[in-house]
Amino acid sequence: AAASYTDSSDDETSPRDKQQKNSKGSSDFCVKNIKQAEFGRREIEIAEQEMPALMALRKRAQGEKPLAGAKIVGCTHITAQTAVLMETLGALGAQCRWAACNIYSTLNEVAAALAESGALSALWLLRWQILDDGGDLTHWIYKKYPNMFKKIKGIVEESVTGVHRLYQLSKAGKLCVPAMNVNDSVTKQKFDNLYCCRESILDGLKRTTDMMFGGKQVVVCGYGEVGKGCCAALKAMGSIVYVTEIDPICALQA
Repeated sequence: AAASYTDSSDDETSPRDKQQKNSKGSSDFCVKNIKQAEFGRREIEIAEQEMPALMALRKRAQGEKPLAGAKIVGCTHITAQTAVLMETLGALGAQCRWAACNIYSTLNEVAAALAESGALSALWLLRWQILDDGGDLTHWIYKKYPNMFKKIKGIVEESVTGVHRLYQLSKAGKLCVPAMNVNDSVTKQKFDNLYCCRESILDGLKRTTDMMFGGKQVVVCGYGEVGKGCCAALKAMGSIVYVTEIDPICALQA
């Protein structure tokens, strides 16, 4: 193959064009490099230490399979934390099929570890449950496989965008399966959106810009729960924070 003229991973061979197998001989997966599985497994094990609730579920259901027969397909960020969720579902008896909702947030080594363990088992069967982020998977199945869409037992959506797309389907009378709006749940709004964003905004900006926050002028668009968390984190690091907001109550809070 011709040598790449840049250091960009975009110049590498697409994972779809690679013939890869895990140690069990299975090739029913699409990851960047299966050889990163050992590193990814260490990341998953570290994440397990920070997720006691899911680990407690595994321990509580030892020997039992309360989700036996459940077939769950997901489209979320592929991180060590979502890997713990996926493997917990598998430990409880569910069959899972997963895809990344965002190529830039995907941890390739974690995806490799999941492929190596066989956590991403085949799921071309009848009744599914969908765990979605952004509504991409729901929309894709609805458009491409309308007959299969009608057989789905339920949809769980965790993002504002995905919930809006579900409302559009419902308004048009085309949402023919139960759907759960996780985005508006108390735990998502008051904990994940507020506290988790404090951590991720700083980590993401540091990794992408490698800049100091102290004294920098920062504009945060919106002062909802996510905006509040971002502002608190940036202000704590010494940034001069400005907020734009169209909601009068949130603007008054800011």
